Amino acid sequence: MHADPCFAQTYAEARGKFLAAADAAGLDVHSHPHPMLGRDGEALAMDVVRDGPADAKAVLLLSSACHGVEGFCGSGVQVALLGDAEFRQRAQAAGVAVLHVHGLNPYGFSWWRRTTHENVDLNRNFHDFTRPLPRNTGYDEVAHLLVPAHWPPGPEVQQAVQQYIAERGLKAWQAAISGGQYDHPEGLFYGGRNPTWSQQTLRHVLRDHGRRCQRLGWIDFHTGLGPSGLGERIFACRDDAQALARARAWWGPGITSTYDGSSTSAPLVGMMWMAAYEECPQAEYTGIALEYGTVPITEVLDALRADQWLENHPEVGAPQADAIKRHMRDAFYTDTPAWKQQVLAQAREAALQGVDGLRG
Repeated sequence: MHADPCFAQTYAEARGKFLAAADAAGLDVHSHPHPMLGRDGEALAMDVVRDGPADAKAVLLLSSACHGVEGFCGSGVQVALLGDAEFRQRAQAAGVAVLHVHGLNPYGFSWWRRTTHENVDLNRNFHDFTRPLPRNTGYDEVAHLLVPAHWPPGPEVQQAVQQYIAERGLKAWQAAISGGQYDHPEGLFYGGRNPTWSQQTLRHVLRDHGRRCQRLGWIDFHTGLGPSGLGERIFACRDDAQALARARAWWGPGITSTYDGSSTSAPLVGMMWMAAYEECPQAEYTGIALEYGTVPITEVLDALRADQWLENHPEVGAPQADAIKRHMRDAFYTDTPAWKQQVLAQAREAALQGVDGLRG
């Protein structure tokens, strides 16, 4: 399938293509309306499409836009798979219901932000908030450098960043920043102090669709880490040897893990897929994040820093704001036919492998 018709330039266009693809497939859409409006005044929603019977013993969940602007990639995959007759027949023959959750964080998708409207990183927000939250002392140390008073940062800030990376390495810089933090609400990778709208809505979807199955698989689509166009398959379960063995049997021995340091992702706290255990406790759960590379990690982090600075300085003039937003989208969405073809080919393979694994 040619890639471009599946992908979009705006959230509204992506959502329109997803709804049209569901309609063309003869499937119902259950929409959870978001309380805010999008960048162009459009309605926002988490849209859910189930392709398969309500009582299926096995469910494969495919989700997009956990990190807002990363949704351009996952949405294109979902549109392609809804229109892929061979994939749909394979799932049906295997007794696997495919659950498409489009726009986990529709606000960030529309506004080209990675965060929710609460400025929260959804994949750091799955906590029991009645308990003490983890402390990220590494972030505390560099918070003032990450989102400085002025953008672009002055020479003294840039020098301090370079010195940190020279002394401790790029991996340490990435880990301090991206692991998740709960003390800087106007900073990066903030996990929040309460459950976000997206967190609560996704739990509702999991209860609706995941409580009757025996086996649950999940592929969550992400962008921004690793070599351009390469889809890293990152283990997305508890630190559990049996689940890891299952994931490698389904998706290949190349699966990486944040638990053993083999992934391009830093170790994280408050991860979204932990909700699978809490909301669907009866199901044997196996999942991955499919993480596609775009641009080098330093460019990705700089785009995030600039975007957070812009969020904290809404008074900034249009030319600078527009440039920051464009860099943000380019950091998480490589808008070329070649990149999109790579994305679709790897996603289709992973989705088919998920179906075969769930066949049991």
